[in-house]
Amino acid sequence: MITEAIVLAGGFGTRLKSVVQDLPKPMAPINGKPFLYYLLHYLKKNQIKKIVLSVGYKAEMIENYFGNSFEGIELLYAFENEPLGTGGGLKKASELIENDFFFALNGDTFFDIDLQKLAQTQAKTNAIGTLALKKMTNFDRYGTVEITENGFLSAFKEKQWLAEGFINGGVYCLKKTIFDNIEETKFSFEIAILEKRVKELSADIFEDYFIDIGIPADYAKAQKKIYFS
Repeated sequence: MITEAIVLAGGFGTRLKSVVQDLPKPMAPINGKPFLYYLLHYLKKNQIKKIVLSVGYKAEMIENYFGNSFEGIELLYAFENEPLGTGGGLKKASELIENDFFFALNGDTFFDIDLQKLAQTQAKTNAIGTLALKKMTNFDRYGTVEITENGFLSAFKEKQWLAEGFINGGVYCLKKTIFDNIEETKFSFEIAILEKRVKELSADIFEDYFIDIGIPADYAKAQKKIYFS
């Protein structure tokens, strides 16, 4: 069982500026609590014992709110003194991970999947990382992911209108060694890992509730629908 997770919580929330002022994006309020609260509660439900928060913009707001524990879960902080990109943030945070595998989540999406099922898929495929995919219909906001019959990725496709497709849900099960050959401290996880090593990655498809609060319209939806199961 995998019991460690990293949450990328360093976002500026640029597209939310019209509705959320001067807050790190994961601290955007949802029904009186920060969005990050719901992610941490979700991780507790999935038997996570230790969470590393990769923080940057106004990190002190997150640290002051949550402190060093959340409902019995140990919280650690990986501070970015300057923006490191999604890859650099994950790489730095992974230095605080003790075990060989960990989960990684985007701090602005909520995908209510069974994390341990994702871990089982990773163990079965022995990939360097396993992505949680969400099936979407009639959409053009997201790029899509193509997969092979044996569950490995074959390609990432640019945003375009599709009647049906799989999107990256922003939840990963990763080998800690995934960053071993990357010397850079600033880089994009999407470009340096997902795109360059696409055929070394596997995937599992989930039908669970998904929401991305990155734009005001979906942030408004989250106020009405975000929940725990």
